[in-house]
This record gives sequence, C-alpha cells and structure tokens, in this order.
Amino acid sequence: MAISFLSTFKPIAFFPTQKSSPTPPLSCCNLSLPTVTITEPEPVFTSVQTFAPATVANLGPGFDFLGCAVDGLGDHVSVTVDPSVHPGEISITEIYGTHASSKLSKNPIWNCAGIAAIAAMKMLNIRSVGLSLSLEKGLPLGSGLGSSAASAAAAAVAVNELFGGKLDSRELVLAGLESEAKVSGYHADNIAPAIMGGFVLIRSYDPLELMRLEFPADKELLFVLVSPEFEAPTKKMRAALPLEIAMPHHVWNCSQAGALVASILGGDLAGLGKALSSDKIVEPKRAPLIPGMEAVKKAALEAGAFGCTISGAGPTAVAVVEGEERGEEVGRRMVEAFRREGNLESVAMVKRLDRIGARLVSSVAR
Repeated sequence: MAISFLSTFKPIAFFPTQKSSPTPPLSCCNLSLPTVTITEPEPVFTSVQTFAPATVANLGPGFDFLGCAVDGLGDHVSVTVDPSVHPGEISITEIYGTHASSKLSKNPIWNCAGIAAIAAMKMLNIRSVGLSLSLEKGLPLGSGLGSSAASAAAAAVAVNELFGGKLDSRELVLAGLESEAKVSGYHADNIAPAIMGGFVLIRSYDPLELMRLEFPADKELLFVLVSPEFEAPTKKMRAALPLEIAMPHHVWNCSQAGALVASILGGDLAGLGKALSSDKIVEPKRAPLIPGMEAVKKAALEAGAFGCTISGAGPTAVAVVEGEERGEEVGRRMVEAFRREGNLESVAMVKRLDRIGARLVSSVAR
C-alpha cells in the first residue's frame, strides 16, 4: 500500500508570482501579508546588526517538520534608517563575507534577506521611512546548513528590532518563510530554529504552529558537521524525493520521529542518534546523489558517533557525539571517507546546540 508523500507544502500567497522591476529598492507595501501593527511604529534605533545561526533540518526522520540551530556559524545583517531610500522601501547596499557570492542578487525581491525584510516591514506597516540593508555571509550556499534561512532570519529580526521588537517569533518565522518559499520551498525546519534557537517541531503549516523542544539545560549536545566541496541545491534535492511511499516506511519513520522527539526532551544522546540515523524515506534517495555519503555515515558510526545523517538537503553530513575529543576523531574519519569514497575534500567542525536563535548583536541609538 502506498500513501501520498507531501514533499512540499502549499504556501500562502503572500508574494505576487510575476517578476518585479529590476530596480533594487522595493516597496514593502505592495504585498498581501497581514499587517500585525495598526499604527506604524517609530524606529527605536538608527541602525542595528543581527546574527542568525546555521541550522540542521530534518534530523533524519523529521523531514520538513524538525530542525535545530547550531552555535558558532551563521550570517550577520545590518539594517539602517536611510533618508536616501524612498519611504516604505528597502535597498540592499552590500553583500560581503567569507561566502559572499555573485549568485546573490542585490535586488531585494530576489535576495533571501531582502524578501524577509520586506515581509517584516509589511507586517509592521512601515511606510514613512526607507531602509538600507547589508548582508555578511558566513554560510556557504547549498551547504545543507540553512544558508538562506540564516540570511532571512537575521534580516527579519533586524527590521523587527529596529522598530522596537513588535513581532513575536511565529510572525518572524512567517516573514522568513516568504524567503524560503521563494528560494527552496515552503518549509520551516530551517527558518524556525534559526529564529527561535534550539530544537523546533513544526506541528502544522496551515495554520503555522511551532513547538520548541527543550533539550535539558544540564546536558551537552555536540554535532560533528562535515561539509564537502560539493553543492547540493535544495530544489534539486527535493526533486529527487518520491511522490508516494510504502505504508511500512511511513509507519517506521513516524515511530523514529517520535523516538527522536522523546530523546531530545529526555537528553538521551544515544536514543537521539539512533533515531536520527533511521530515516527510510528521504535519506535513501538523497545519499546516492552526494558522492561518498553512505561511506561517511558508516565511518562516523564506526568511530563512535551516536548517529549520522544528511543535514537538510546536504551535502553536509551531521553526526551526534559526546565530548569534543570524540567529535574531532569522528570528524577526521568522516573527512577521510569523503576523500576516499567520494573523491571530495571536506572540512569538519564540532559545534554545540545554539539555544538562542537569531539575536540583536549591536545597535546605534537615535
């Protein structure tokens, strides 16, 4: 028996489908997002800088409904009240950083940060001031670490902070989802943890319902992230997924997702790793598209990782470990496997869970 497999969710029609003018500044007032504030707020700051972390989506069996934030990696966004920009519009003035790319447009309607910023401006009913935005890319494109979500989260939070933090986390996720829908699909398992931090479960998309899963504060969780020199665009990796799945696989993945949630709440690293490694629907279709991935997973488990899977759409592999020393050894073995079996060079990092999410880094008072 087979059941329908929802690889994408129908987005709310917040953005028009036709292409816009190539003019970089874009008005926030021509969208159909609901306005959250009745009265337009005044800017609290002249400028702000925000940071949003990298994220690991899916976590094995949690395709499109589970994700977590990772400490120490991410994007920065600066937003400034700019008299040279027409009121109600935003202009992207600069894109820079370690992973800045010519692929990133400065036209706000084609830029992850720009789309999310526009959505936040629409929600806040910003009409009287113009804004300029600069983006510092700390995450590579197509890495499986939520690069687009980090840009979107940092931008939405920056606009919100500039005007006094009127939007709550769910509203900020909705703003970020506008960006995700445009570039990779309507899924919140990156943008939700990027904004909220920690582990997040998306209970429903229509209406959007989010549940933050609290990993025990007295326990430490370490991720080994191994990123090969290989790009796996999310849209391409989603296209590889089946339209239907067998009922036994559906039942299996549901049970593993339940076990994963229970392990997160209980701080059970072994249980978390076991469930994370047990996806029978998505990983089997995506792993063959990433050279060496199956060998990398095997190497991680043999080196003592509790579990290993593909981070998001890939190509980054993520393993769960206890202790930095063990994490470094697991990372070394995974790098060797990518080189040996996939003929790919890669970089390993050992990172902790980010429990905070997107946040204000600095501000300039008016």
